[in-house]
Amino acid sequence: MTCTVLEWLPVFTRPETVQIILDCWRYQREHEDLRLYGYVILENHLHFIAQAKNLNKCVNSFKAYTARQIIDHLQAKHVERLLAHLRFFKRAHKEDREYQFWQEGIHAELVFSEAMMREKLDYIHTNPVKRGYVNLPEHWRYSSAANYAGLAGLIDIDSW
Repeated sequence: MTCTVLEWLPVFTRPETVQIILDCWRYQREHEDLRLYGYVILENHLHFIAQAKNLNKCVNSFKAYTARQIIDHLQAKHVERLLAHLRFFKRAHKEDREYQFWQEGIHAELVFSEAMMREKLDYIHTNPVKRGYVNLPEHWRYSSAANYAGLAGLIDIDSW
C-alpha cells in the first residue's frame, strides 16, 4: 500500500512526524492484529505491506489517527507554512475539518505469492537507494530493510 501526503508535501523530514507513524503501527500490531511485513517512509509518502482481518478498518484508522497527530504536532511547533498548504489544498467537500493531511484513497495491491512479496519488499526497500539517499537499503533509517538484513529496526515487523 502507498499513502501520500497531500500535494506531496515533505512532512516526514522531521523525526517527530515519522515517530507518529511508527507508534501507530506499533499500536496496531499490538491491539488491532495488524501484521506489518515491511515498510519505508520517505519525505512525502510511505509504502507498507500489511495484513489484518479487517485491513480496510486498520488503514482508515491509521490515516485518521496519524493525520490528527501530525497536524496537532505541526500546530504545536507553529509550522505555519505546511499548515497553510494543508489548509489550502484541502478538498472542498471536507467541510468537517480545517486541514487535510493524506491524499484521498490508498494505492493497494494484493500480494498473492512469495515471489510477489519479495518483489514488493525489494521495491519499497530500494526506494531510498534509487533516490540517491543511501547506498544500501538497510542504511535508510525509516525502513524495514534493516530488519530483513538481520539488524535492529526501529520497530518490530512480522516475518512472512
